[in-house]
Amino acid sequence: MVSFSYLDSTFLPLLATTMASPLHACLLLALLFLALAFFHPGGVAWALSSSGGHGAAAIPGPRGVLLAFAGPNPHRALASLAASTRGATRLMAFSVGLTRFVVASHPDTAREILAGAAFADRPVKEAAAELMFHRAMGFAPHGGYWRRLRRLASAHALAPGRLAARRRAIGEETVRRVAAAMARDGAVGVRRLLHLASLDNVMASVFGVGLGELGAGAVSELEEMVGQGYELLGTFNWGDHLPLLRLLDVHGVRRKSRALASRVKVFVSKIIEEHKTRRDAKYGGCDGDGDFVDVLLGLEGEERLEEEDMVAVLWEMIFRGTDTVAILLEWVLARMALHPDIQSKAQAEIDAAAASGDAAALPYLHCVVKECLRMHPPGPLLSWARLATRDAHLDLGTDTGGRAALVPAGTTAVVNMWAIARDGGLWRDPGVFRPERFLGDGEAAGVGVAGGAGGCDLRLAPFGAGRRACPGRALAMATVHLWLAQLLRSFRWVPSGDGGVDMSERLGMSLEMEKPLICLALPRTSST
Repeated sequence: MVSFSYLDSTFLPLLATTMASPLHACLLLALLFLALAFFHPGGVAWALSSSGGHGAAAIPGPRGVLLAFAGPNPHRALASLAASTRGATRLMAFSVGLTRFVVASHPDTAREILAGAAFADRPVKEAAAELMFHRAMGFAPHGGYWRRLRRLASAHALAPGRLAARRRAIGEETVRRVAAAMARDGAVGVRRLLHLASLDNVMASVFGVGLGELGAGAVSELEEMVGQGYELLGTFNWGDHLPLLRLLDVHGVRRKSRALASRVKVFVSKIIEEHKTRRDAKYGGCDGDGDFVDVLLGLEGEERLEEEDMVAVLWEMIFRGTDTVAILLEWVLARMALHPDIQSKAQAEIDAAAASGDAAALPYLHCVVKECLRMHPPGPLLSWARLATRDAHLDLGTDTGGRAALVPAGTTAVVNMWAIARDGGLWRDPGVFRPERFLGDGEAAGVGVAGGAGGCDLRLAPFGAGRRACPGRALAMATVHLWLAQLLRSFRWVPSGDGGVDMSERLGMSLEMEKPLICLALPRTSST
């Protein structure tokens, strides 16, 4: 527990003598605040914490005001800070405004957080609440409502086997769009093509309608809304950590989020009404080929959702289902352009599988995707953090003499998956792109994107683990594998002539290439 006795004896008498001067009192309180921020490990939020534990191990952390989240790549800043602070790799305490944070950069501590019942909830950012995500899977509190949503989505919208033929057709259409862009421009900017494909895939699965059936105007509006949502959720907002700034809405997050939410409600509600009309035409039912909207409309009794909740759930599925696949594929294609030897090896495997009729036998291609997830995880801080709903104790290793560290209720817990995946003590040559590490004789054989070894090996867990693991990861991986195989079988990907491939990154909602990938997609005359 933090002791304030020295503050009582030093500051309170002085404060009492200055009460006649409110200005002096305010200045003194400001100095006290700054002293707490700059001299207490973990910063001001930890200094002001009233929760403590006798005999608990102290959590190491930097003093002062941490601005890592306000920078372009907080995952790198936090990794560097943890590495330079003694004992902070397993767990580091820091403050952002008045919010207590801990960050784990070690797989053992990460597992305790991701699998721990005390960390089953997520902190709800202002933008997320205004955009209705607190009523969808991403931010809904752990409990019956959340479990019901997850069960419905896993069974009816996110199963890899659903609409497999539609996904293949979307991949083929993307191949045609790439060829058309090459013929028209002499180079391909892949980002928008991949986002269109992902959006088409999600719309077909969730709403039963492809982009071609929406019309150009509706597609443009949908793209714009998704883009605005990414920007609002991906931009750091001091109002989430300083109550006064939240009240004043100095960044305009509340105003912009409410305006976007109004547009989303109109867009999604229109599609829901169209489904209701279609169901009424079928005398109140729908056939077995119904989409996810039909599933939600068919719920009865306690399972039934209010329309506002339906809008929130459907909007989140569009929003979250679009970026991961597109961003990951852009990184993979960038790596293929940079590593022609690896690209050729993957293409040879694809050609052999096509010739044998065993299109699923692509272990090397799967390793390429894994290695890309290791080096360029879409959510390097696992996108959405966890919230301690009660006091929790975490093991800090042997340096603490067996004492656990106390993480008070209300603390935001972050896992730095980027730091774990770049740790030289866990990976051989972590800065080298080498898919072979995941093959049968590699040092990381058996490590999967779900954590390997039944989810216990968290050296690689780009989709999270435990209760809040991404429910759509199997569908996302199946889609990435299919579309990557189609794109590699059809084209040889090489850097464009105007500067090669810039691998700089930017963390917004997800970790994306700072500069959109533009490269040459040359038709493969040897493909079978």
